[in-house]
Amino acid sequence: MPDDTARPPAPEEPRARRGGRSGGSVPRAPGSHCVVLGASIGGLFAARVLSGTFDRVTLVDRDTLPETDDNRRGVPQGRHAHAILPAGTKWLQEMFPGLLEEFEADGVPVVREPTEMHFAPGGHLLCQEGRYADPTPTFQPSRPQLEGRVRARLRALPDVEIIDRCEAAGLVSTADGRRVVGARVVHRDGGAERELAADLVVDATGRGGRSARWLAELGYDQPREDRVAIDIQYVSRNLKVAPGALGRRKVVIVGARPGRPTGATFLQHGADHWMLTLIGYGGHHPPTDPSGFLDFAKPIVPPDVFEVLCAAEPLDDPVAHRYPASVRRRYERLARFPEGLLVFGDALCSFNPVYGQGMSAAALQAGALREALAQGVGQLPRRFFKTAARRIEVAWQMAVGSDLALPEVAGPRPLPVRISNAYFGRLMSAAEHDSALTQEFVKVSSLLSPPTILLRPATVGRVVIGNLRHRREKGPQHRV
Repeated sequence: MPDDTARPPAPEEPRARRGGRSGGSVPRAPGSHCVVLGASIGGLFAARVLSGTFDRVTLVDRDTLPETDDNRRGVPQGRHAHAILPAGTKWLQEMFPGLLEEFEADGVPVVREPTEMHFAPGGHLLCQEGRYADPTPTFQPSRPQLEGRVRARLRALPDVEIIDRCEAAGLVSTADGRRVVGARVVHRDGGAERELAADLVVDATGRGGRSARWLAELGYDQPREDRVAIDIQYVSRNLKVAPGALGRRKVVIVGARPGRPTGATFLQHGADHWMLTLIGYGGHHPPTDPSGFLDFAKPIVPPDVFEVLCAAEPLDDPVAHRYPASVRRRYERLARFPEGLLVFGDALCSFNPVYGQGMSAAALQAGALREALAQGVGQLPRRFFKTAARRIEVAWQMAVGSDLALPEVAGPRPLPVRISNAYFGRLMSAAEHDSALTQEFVKVSSLLSPPTILLRPATVGRVVIGNLRHRREKGPQHRV
């Protein structure tokens, strides 16, 4: 049995704690302990929810966690464009009151109006007129900035401990394997393997998480994997841009389209700080040399944006990150699963990061965890996996559907996918000149509303009329 007092040596002196708990509706069991493996966004969000139920929460991460808003080795995607979609914004506001106001006070750009956004998914520049009916904004801190601020908030909670430079080595279970009762960890500074006793272990170690293998070692079936090979590479560079060079625009997003499996995101992070991320699917990967990087952007971004790029001052060298496949592990479909273990974040579902839904999907999973905990900790895995599967379904279907709309991406395209992609293409074509359709599409892509709102009779009518109008105006050569 595990030793409840055995812990890896803390990497630093204990910090002063302040603040309290919120967000939990389950009575606490005195001495209850939860271990979260992985202190990236998913692990941080999970820990915040669990701190409302468990007496102690211990976050373990293999990296040296910086005190400042710096990139770290274990999160290579942190060097690329990120944003908090409105669905994630709402959850952050609830679980970390004042955090978003803190970001805005520090100069983090916030997108509130269509005119502040150049959004061209699938080759269609959506209408920039009107005002959003739902004013929930999009915040644009850098990934390290968001992770660092959330981590600082968690450090301030009296019931949360964060241990860095400590790697997960496996699980500890009862003799019959029916319950996980702890985690085995090894401190990277040396020392023997130790066990952390826990009433709950959460694997939030990312898309390379080893829970499936650990389950097999305990005698359980591994979950089925849904996988879409995309072989995408994105290359990013930070730039200093003259304030106001792009007018009111704070973000430029140009998605890939059939025949051009490349795209770009140009995101403002400060008054004169922008990040350019270029993406390309298999065979069309962006180069990392500065000259080739700029040349790659030219046919993708609008001409005035390219002029700004040419005049911008580089702040670093281009850096690449490759992403082979979107993967969803179907834990909710397993007939047997041990109590005392959850799989969370990218370890549960990891999809094409180009669509910017990953962090908001983690927030949706955190909401699912809170809902599952509200019914108690008994049979928690079954309830959480089913609830989380429903919450992330829209994000998964949108990401996979958008990838399969590109002929350059290999994979089966069942009839429902072909019909859905055909309709979405026509919807975006009509939304080029229809602010109401644009708002509906943005609600869905921001994970605020289900895709069914785009099938309402009034919406379908606007799509039909909009496409007929385009054909009359642009003639038979116009592609929709």
